[in-house]
Amino acid sequence: MAGSIWLRRERTGRGPVPEHSRAEITAVAVALADADGLAAVSMRKVAAAIGTGPASLYRYVDNRDELVELMADAVIGEIDLDRPPSDDWLADLVALAHAIRGVYRRHRWLLDVVPGRGLGPNTVDVMERALAAMSVLDVPAATKMETFALLNATVVLLVRTEAAVPDPTGEYARAHVEFLASVAAAGGHPHLAAALADPRPAPDPGEDLVDRVLPRVLAGLLDTTRRTR
Repeated sequence: MAGSIWLRRERTGRGPVPEHSRAEITAVAVALADADGLAAVSMRKVAAAIGTGPASLYRYVDNRDELVELMADAVIGEIDLDRPPSDDWLADLVALAHAIRGVYRRHRWLLDVVPGRGLGPNTVDVMERALAAMSVLDVPAATKMETFALLNATVVLLVRTEAAVPDPTGEYARAHVEFLASVAAAGGHPHLAAALADPRPAPDPGEDLVDRVLPRVLAGLLDTTRRTR
């Protein structure tokens, strides 16, 4: 077999009727990854979970990479796209980012999937929703596609940050601030010292990062001073 799995029919019409389906195999693989991480997903373990031999899985996918592709797109399909868009393109993109983050939070293994590996029908539907939100903006199509990619990348970064520092006001964060203060006080880093001495209030560490960071990222990418047709 060759080419995209999304362009191949699940069944060719020849040979015996398959005992399983791509959807069934994908659901089993997702359950394994949810429980033990992406590394736990192997053709052998998936085959054992559905009660068949590893060789039989190759009737459905060419390799493990294709299985991961099915998995990634399947969980992206959890995003609810039934809610009609609003008249605010930025609010719609931020709402979409929240939904994408929800998928990454529920399926942490998705952080380990190579970017672009899950570009299937569900992902295309999410992309379509993002492009629809940006349709009012007078910017090149390439910029809109880049924005969608960077929206996803920003969400991934924020989820990784959440996982690394689950409590932004906890002991680790306090120790981090204490270290920076000692470096600034020692001299040699005047810009750091000025930043720490800035009297203006710092961002609220309890504020949602998607709401705080993403609007500025999107506004910069889309150059909203030139917006709307």
